[in-house]
Amino acid sequence: MPWSLLEQAAEATWQTAPGARPRSPFTRMDWDEIWGSHYDIATDMASPFAEQLIKAYPEAKVVIVQREFESWWPSYRSELLDTLFSPVSQVIVFLLEHIMGIRSGPTMRKIHFGFFVAKNRAEVEANAKAAYTEYYRRIREMVPPERRLEYKMGDGWEPLCAFLGKEVPDVPFPRLNDRKTHRAGDSKRKATILLATLRKAYVVVLPGIALGIALCYLWYRY
Repeated sequence: MPWSLLEQAAEATWQTAPGARPRSPFTRMDWDEIWGSHYDIATDMASPFAEQLIKAYPEAKVVIVQREFESWWPSYRSELLDTLFSPVSQVIVFLLEHIMGIRSGPTMRKIHFGFFVAKNRAEVEANAKAAYTEYYRRIREMVPPERRLEYKMGDGWEPLCAFLGKEVPDVPFPRLNDRKTHRAGDSKRKATILLATLRKAYVVVLPGIALGIALCYLWYRY
């Protein structure tokens, strides 16, 4: 994930978010640099920027999948908010940023504060339902009916393929984003990143500790 570019996109989109630096609105060329101008699969990290992407790609077809807020929010809160704002995560985010140079933490905070019109976690939770509802209202307002599909999970391949002008695949419709599968994959990714961070921290910090001990010895020796 190009976190530095995504952080710039967040700052350009939500200029009043805490910590955002002044930036010009992103153009289609800017979005192409993040996602690529030709792709078959895109990360769900694009979803908070739906309004900006619809403006940048006015010819694109849009598939709307809206869950009931009451069923979606508990999962989102436990998988994202609890991870992003927990005390342990703050330590990991600090290590990622200052040792690995990965700005995922600052980027995700700016996206959350901007999308939910908030300055802290409490405001994110307080504004969540209103922001969620307004998000889908704006998408439906921006995209004409002939370019959008209201899709419900469980509808299968047929309506999706008909809308996109593709043949129906002769394979079952995939379902890999349930909470258990997502949590297992997310935990594995976090463990891999943390291990790499700790290894680099060991290489960076250990010589500093050794130098400090040597300097202290020389100070008291002479």
